[in-house]
Amino acid sequence: MTKKLELVCPAGTPASLKAAVDSGADVVYLGFRDETNARNFPGLNFSRDELHQGLDYAHERNAHVYVAINTFPEAGNPGPWRKAVDDAAKIGVDAVILADIGLADYATQTHPDLRRHLSVQASASNPEAIKFYTEAFGVQRVVLPRVLTLPEIAALNKEIDVETEVFVFGGLCVMAEGRCALSSYATGESPNMSGVCSPASHVRYEDEGDRMVSRLGEFTINAFEPDENAGYPTLCKGRFVTEGDPQYLFEEPTSLNAADMLPELMEAGVTALKIEGRQRGRAYIGQVVAAFRKVVDAAAEGQKVKVDLTAVTEGQQKTSGAYEKTWR
Repeated sequence: MTKKLELVCPAGTPASLKAAVDSGADVVYLGFRDETNARNFPGLNFSRDELHQGLDYAHERNAHVYVAINTFPEAGNPGPWRKAVDDAAKIGVDAVILADIGLADYATQTHPDLRRHLSVQASASNPEAIKFYTEAFGVQRVVLPRVLTLPEIAALNKEIDVETEVFVFGGLCVMAEGRCALSSYATGESPNMSGVCSPASHVRYEDEGDRMVSRLGEFTINAFEPDENAGYPTLCKGRFVTEGDPQYLFEEPTSLNAADMLPELMEAGVTALKIEGRQRGRAYIGQVVAAFRKVVDAAAEGQKVKVDLTAVTEGQQKTSGAYEKTWR
């Protein structure tokens, strides 16, 4: 039997945490209800008491909890981020997911026994960068950016001595995470500082004749014909006019779904699979996690099962993203 891939699942609320655990998550990842995590949306995330209760619920059912403290501290104001690390350690979480070098150093010096993972927000995608984090801060796992092909991931794993985690389902960020300024340009709110990419408060859908137009702030992102599914307006998935032709230059408004690629990811040396979607509700979480539980268990037995998640993908479409990149 092949070693099973670890299934790392999102939780934006206590209800979603329970849904993920009950549906077969090996790990639930979440954030505090403040700017220290990259999904800082109203109505989401955990208070300290809620995390304590959620951790107990997960541990009683043999699941782990990772806390994402994965935004970058404001200059001169490291307090909230350090407190997040301190509180996570005090509550007894299984790992913290960090992006900032200074915060990684703080966690290393202050809580040496606290397991540290490197967030995708750090954009570490080559052996030299990863070795720096592992040697300087004892990082035990790296979440790889969603811009690497399967051969690149396989080659990378041969050169490093640390676990790797990759995204397999959900929103597809086609930029090098932690380096994107598109949304902050349009809204004034930074994905990497405030934890809000395309915040809902800046999103508008308007009917213009037969078309549905989506806007982010004052920018028109897309225009959809009656027979098209309207995607959420993010700049990297907008339609741009080039040489008179409206087209998607970076990525279409689709969801990443690599459920059919688990054998290849196992062969590439990946340790864990990450599902994106902390802003999603518990019904979505339960459905997606249960489906991937079946796929992961089958892959460990050398088998494949088909799961249909079309109904919960953006635009009811799916993509393998960079794993099978054809546009490079």
